[in-house]
Amino acid sequence: MIIPKADRLQPNELKEIEEIAKDFDCSILEIHGRNRCVYAILGDENHAVMFKRIAGLPYIGKVAMIESSYKLMDRQSGLSDHIVRMGETEVGMDALFVIGGPCTIDPANPSLYLETAHALKEAGVDALRGGVWKPRTNPYSYQGDNKALEIILQAREETGLPIDVEVMDAEHLKLALEAKVDVLQVGTRNALNYSLLKQIGRESAETNSAVLLKRGRHMASPGEFIAAAEYVVAAGNP
Repeated sequence: MIIPKADRLQPNELKEIEEIAKDFDCSILEIHGRNRCVYAILGDENHAVMFKRIAGLPYIGKVAMIESSYKLMDRQSGLSDHIVRMGETEVGMDALFVIGGPCTIDPANPSLYLETAHALKEAGVDALRGGVWKPRTNPYSYQGDNKALEIILQAREETGLPIDVEVMDAEHLKLALEAKVDVLQVGTRNALNYSLLKQIGRESAETNSAVLLKRGRHMASPGEFIAAAEYVVAAGNP
């Protein structure tokens, strides 16, 4: 973990560190905290020469190795004070953040969801959710509809609230990112789908989409939950 002397590195300083890390097959991830930025070294960080080269730079305050298996999700990384943006709203401060909405959006009756969205805004929720695509145990049950995405987008436009949509595969992710969905939700069934977690982390890295990860139904320990979040962040989602 790299901690600069200033609140954050200048672009030329970050580029210099990235070039050093690249020499050792590592990369650098910028982490935005509440008051400052810190920089994680991704890859095999057990390179004494790399540490010394980075620590010797005049604008670096400290370089520390995180012993935890969760290099980014460990509290030492600075993510304990991490601020996540959902639309124009910041999450991670002291206030409670509430996401509300029905499990399913009926594309045949859009007014039902839109009326619900306005009622939720009046009730004080901070963001809207709605089931656009549905993971079902029974293959013959309703699986969702792409038209429902248009409805929740309309609700965002009318209420000004950010929206949370669950994605279950690459096609859902593509559509959600094209629609600039504010929050990409990973449901309990996909919490251990590491390929999907990496893809979401990678493809959302250049957007403003946050990722909401639900704890998987088959996760045996909190460590598995933390590791799943690590996959998303390590793939690039800030």
